[in-house]
Amino acid sequence: MRVDQFDFDLPEGAIALRPAQPRDSARLLVVSPDGTLAHYHIRDLPGLLRPGDVIAVNDTKVIPARLKGIRLSRGDGAPEAGIEVTLHKRVAPAAFLAFARGARKLRVGDTLSLGTSLLARVASRGEGGEVELHFALEGGALDAAIAREGEMPLPPYIAGKRKPDAQDMADYQTVYARHSGSVAAPTAGLHLTDTMLAHLSVRGVGREHVTLHVGAGTFLPVSVEDTSAHKMHSEWASIDAGTAGRLNAARAQGGRIVAVGTTSLRTLESAAADDGQIHPFQTETSIFITPGYRFRAVDVLLTNFHLPRSTLFMLVCAFSGTDVMKSAYAEAIREGYRFYSYGDACLLFRPRT
Repeated sequence: MRVDQFDFDLPEGAIALRPAQPRDSARLLVVSPDGTLAHYHIRDLPGLLRPGDVIAVNDTKVIPARLKGIRLSRGDGAPEAGIEVTLHKRVAPAAFLAFARGARKLRVGDTLSLGTSLLARVASRGEGGEVELHFALEGGALDAAIAREGEMPLPPYIAGKRKPDAQDMADYQTVYARHSGSVAAPTAGLHLTDTMLAHLSVRGVGREHVTLHVGAGTFLPVSVEDTSAHKMHSEWASIDAGTAGRLNAARAQGGRIVAVGTTSLRTLESAAADDGQIHPFQTETSIFITPGYRFRAVDVLLTNFHLPRSTLFMLVCAFSGTDVMKSAYAEAIREGYRFYSYGDACLLFRPRT
């Protein structure tokens, strides 16, 4: 289908540059299966779910993946050059794929000095400014150096308006983050606080953890005219056997699976069989969900408001219907909702079949 079917106009002022404080004070647009809209706040979430429902959260942890430095002299008189790289996928204990700003300055074999103490060699170059970097450190020592030298990789629509700062180190991380590997936050989860999670538990709503390490591909625009020509970047995802079993049991007893964010949804749908049973899953996924997709595992979706023409807006249109979501987004714009990673959220219900 044509990508321009998923376009809409968004005022520049609707893009949130900082999250709501406290987190659960963000607004929440509830979209019923019939398209009816209702206005709430995130703090109202426990009352919108039922005892026996289970939320599935993505417990990935964002790494400060943006590194700045220089390309060292090649010994041929070529001057040192300023470089900025954003790590987006670990491929070995000492190696990452990265997008490099100024990639045309780089050759295979170049050495980069990133921050004050991190050295990396350009092992290969790909398309679109992608490079493979082999670091002088590996494993935990490399992780520690990246944490010390890197910046939080805020999305371009925020980073283009202000620089990342110390507050983002806390703001751009969920309270349950525990497995390092993402270069973008699973942003629906940013709304949840420890207090909110406790209220959900008291309500009788269960919680299960899945993992999907979000790559920088989540920010790449869809540059083709038809969705059939778009290639999704793959991301590593995991669901263990215990989690899969508990989710299946909850659903068998009439509970609904509530995906907190599109990354949780994509993980669950990647792990689900045609009959809706969720199986243990630990591999790469490049699932691309567009209208016409038959959802197998997820009944309810909590998600932020997404970019026009993005794969994520296509996903929510698949979940609730394109006309419904266009109307919902138009309502959100009229009512002054805040969009994108630090913005407000919507709660989408689909008919149970």
